[in-house]
Amino acid sequence: MLRSAGHRVAVATAWNGERCDLLVALHAHYSHPSIRRYRDARPSAPLVVVLTGTDLYRDLPKSAPARESLALADRIVVLQPEARKALPKRLRAKVRVVFQSSDTRLKHAPPARPYRIAVVGHLRKVKDPFRAARALCHLDGDYEVVQPGGALDPRMASAARNWMKREPRYRWLGSLPHASALAWIARSHLLVVSSAMEGGANVICEAARIGTPVLASRVAGNVGMLGAKYPGYYRLFDEAGLAKLIDRCRKDPSFAGKLKRSLGSREKLFTPQAERRALRGALRGLIIPA
Repeated sequence: MLRSAGHRVAVATAWNGERCDLLVALHAHYSHPSIRRYRDARPSAPLVVVLTGTDLYRDLPKSAPARESLALADRIVVLQPEARKALPKRLRAKVRVVFQSSDTRLKHAPPARPYRIAVVGHLRKVKDPFRAARALCHLDGDYEVVQPGGALDPRMASAARNWMKREPRYRWLGSLPHASALAWIARSHLLVVSSAMEGGANVICEAARIGTPVLASRVAGNVGMLGAKYPGYYRLFDEAGLAKLIDRCRKDPSFAGKLKRSLGSREKLFTPQAERRALRGALRGLIIPA
């Protein structure tokens, strides 16, 4: 997006003195060494820090480097508005919200049967990845949970294989190309976002653009993406509560329709045009227009 606006952009894992007019640092904690070097070398040069979910909801309370990164930043970018509440009031004037976007043109087209629930993302503990599989234990009938996503930890892969042995309605699909993962969202009745910690899940953007209803754990990152009044939340780690929502979506068309309308009302937030506008706004005043 920055390149399309005429800027020259270099992507690197660290900043080590390379010439640049502005540094955008992803992750306040892990990028702190680069942030510190940049600020020492360039005391008045513009610096933007983009916060992740682990920054906001895990590292900031205990990481002095992460807090220093934010103190040094000229702008702080977050991926959803609830993130502001996790920051000290003195920093909030620096904050700009930039929702991620999706340019998918897929449309919601689930099968008649089975009733399919997708869980999309790498298998990581922070994502509570098997909550939908656990919910199947509370559901009778031809429900199916499909889970595209690579296992970054061998123990997670073993757990997924064990779930497939225990529950024939659960399928772990492993790592898939992005286009294939999007196709599974489009071909599922529901998307479950079960994260225990979330900065702003891109799969919610994708589901909103496709039109697939979302059921989500009630954590700040999901509420910021879906809105406080979204009707599809369940209590974190509560598979029985999630199962009730899944069953209600299947048996109550008016409730499923309410989810679709509520998600559809936010779809405009997740367009590439909206992300470009927000990104330009976040950098306004820091850079000379290209």
